[in-house]
Amino acid sequence: MKLLHIDSSVLGAGSASRALTADIVAHQVKLHPGLEVIYRDLTSDAALHLSPAHLAAWQGQTVSDEQLGADLTKGGAYLQELFDADIIVLGAPMYNFSVPSQLKAWIDRVVVAGKTFRYGANGPEGLLSSTKKVFIASSRGNVYTPGSPNAPFEHHESYLTSVLGFVGLTDVTVVRAEGLAFGPEARQAAMGKAREQIAAIAA
Repeated sequence: MKLLHIDSSVLGAGSASRALTADIVAHQVKLHPGLEVIYRDLTSDAALHLSPAHLAAWQGQTVSDEQLGADLTKGGAYLQELFDADIIVLGAPMYNFSVPSQLKAWIDRVVVAGKTFRYGANGPEGLLSSTKKVFIASSRGNVYTPGSPNAPFEHHESYLTSVLGFVGLTDVTVVRAEGLAFGPEARQAAMGKAREQIAAIAA
C-alpha cells in the first residue's frame, strides 16, 4: 500500500496542520505495517500557477522554457502519485477563508479532464477510485462549523470535499482543529480533540 502525504502550510514547525498530518500518517503506518509513504511539501517545492504557456504546452506546443518544462514534469508526478496512492493525507490550513494558494496550484494539476474526471452523457464523472481513503487535516484560527456566526465564510473544507468528490474521492475524513487563534488554552484543547479523533481512526 502507498500513502501520499501532502503539506501546504507556510508556518513550518509552528503549523497545526503539519502537526496533524504527521500524527495521521504515524497512525496509518501503525495500522498498515509496510505502508510506503510519499511526501510532498507544497510550500518548499511549490508548483507554478497556471499560465497561457501551460495551456499551450498541453495543446501540443513545443516547450523551450526550462522552468516550464520542469514544472510540467512536476505536475505529471503529482498526477501519478495521486493515481498510485491508496491513502491520501492532506494538510489544509485555512487562509483568508479558503485553501493556501500552493494547495490550489496542486489541485489545478490533478483535476484534469480525461485523466481524473470526464464529461459523459450524464455530466461529469470522477475517474479516481472511490476505494482510496482521504484524510484532511484542517486547521482554522476562527470557528466556521455549521451554525456558527462565521459559517457563511467557510470556503475551505467544503471546497476541498467538493473537489475531491468531483474526481471520485468520496471516502473523506476531516480531522479539524479550529478556534486556534483564541489563545493557548483554546489551541491546546482544539489540537487535543483532533488528536483524539486521529487515535480513534480504524483501519
